[in-house]
Amino acid sequence: MTVPYPVFRDVTPVRSSQNFYSTIGKRAFDLGAIVLVAPIAVPLVLFMALVAWVQGGSAFYFQKRVGLGGREFRCWKIRTMVRDADAVLARLVESDPAIAAEWKLNQKLAKDPRITRVGRFLRRSSLDELPQLLNVLNGTMSLIGPRPFTPDQKRLYADGRTDAAYYYLKPGISGLWQVSRRNAGSFSERVHFDSQYSDRMSLFFDIGIIVRTFGVVLRATGI
Repeated sequence: MTVPYPVFRDVTPVRSSQNFYSTIGKRAFDLGAIVLVAPIAVPLVLFMALVAWVQGGSAFYFQKRVGLGGREFRCWKIRTMVRDADAVLARLVESDPAIAAEWKLNQKLAKDPRITRVGRFLRRSSLDELPQLLNVLNGTMSLIGPRPFTPDQKRLYADGRTDAAYYYLKPGISGLWQVSRRNAGSFSERVHFDSQYSDRMSLFFDIGIIVRTFGVVLRATGI
């Protein structure tokens, strides 16, 4: 039986240490990794975009997310939901108290009816997030970092505090929370993992998370 984590409301964030890796090495590592995976990632993204387009609607989807220093940016994904997904969610939350409670706690739905059949596979395999390599390329994200959240979720993160560890880091395509808890945890738990990552960030720690990410993808435990 998995014991749930407590709500971390009193975590004292630690600014990530200013060393060679955090200031220069991490960015170099991101760019070098993109060069290596581009021959595989680019054709795969184009194929997934074609499949999403055939289902109807746009192939790509972006959402505003909060990044380094609280600045907002466009976070790109392959579209995995039906059209007007936000409006559909609003109707679901209004009409179903159980869904409303689940969304308030986790900011996601375990069985989200808005996700298409192909979209469910892409989410479970995390392949829908490959377009975020563009975010890494333009410097708004890193390969490894905190899970980016939306502007309206600021108030839920560390009780709305803007001095939390998250704001000193670039959000990541993958990260410590993503490979540790993912679907099992609540939104508030991210504070704990972000503070831990800030303390331990290094090249070898990032490589370890990347290795664990491959395991998550192979097990298809995404949503």
